[in-house]
Amino acid sequence: MERQYPSLPLVGVAGVVVKDGCVLMVQRGADPGRGQWSIPGGRLHVGERVRDGVEREVFEECGVHVRAGDVLGVADLIQRDGDGRVRYHYVLVDLAAEHLSGDPRPASDAMAARWVPVDELSGLDMPDRLRNLLERVLGTAAQ
Repeated sequence: MERQYPSLPLVGVAGVVVKDGCVLMVQRGADPGRGQWSIPGGRLHVGERVRDGVEREVFEECGVHVRAGDVLGVADLIQRDGDGRVRYHYVLVDLAAEHLSGDPRPASDAMAARWVPVDELSGLDMPDRLRNLLERVLGTAAQ
């Protein structure tokens, strides 16, 4: 299915990985959100369980092995073009994920990948939806 102008919503999965007071973050290399920072993730494959998708996507996007846990949030990402047509429509499922091994390195779809100290999250350009999720989950201001 096409990412742009899809006929049905797509499911995106991502992991909130915290290690030693830092959060695993990636800088998006493609739209939607090119250049913004986010938690690692991507599209769920047909026949794939959500937890398996998070584990695969985190590894593919930044080379880090994780064990996916509980759902932290579900949100809609709907972006329209100038004519009002839906250009992107994702249902985003964010899970907690435990770091198992690996150091972050950006894959082809990421501009950067790194551990960001919790107290430095406020300086990153990220979607409001994600900032609110991280504030709720981490119990701190990511503004």
